[in-house]
Amino acid sequence: MYEIITKSKKAEKQYYKVLNSREGIPAKLEKLKENPREELDAHKLKGKLEGLWSCSLGSDIRMVYRIDDNTKEIIVYTVGSHKVYG
Repeated sequence: MYEIITKSKKAEKQYYKVLNSREGIPAKLEKLKENPREELDAHKLKGKLEGLWSCSLGSDIRMVYRIDDNTKEIIVYTVGSHKVYG
């Protein structure tokens, strides 16, 4: 199982704000920890975000992260609306 960590203080603030904003998000994140490449519509990003992944935590909430298989970590870069890609 992977551990979720944040890249920066800003990402940490966004992550915990979303985590506590809706019922069901903690359960979704537990699924992501089990398989960060397959759960929650996870997909690789392209362009300037190449090398990162994105998943859906709700209809309007996305999380952008990197997967480190060596340390078994999901490193959160940003969490928010579709504007996180911009």
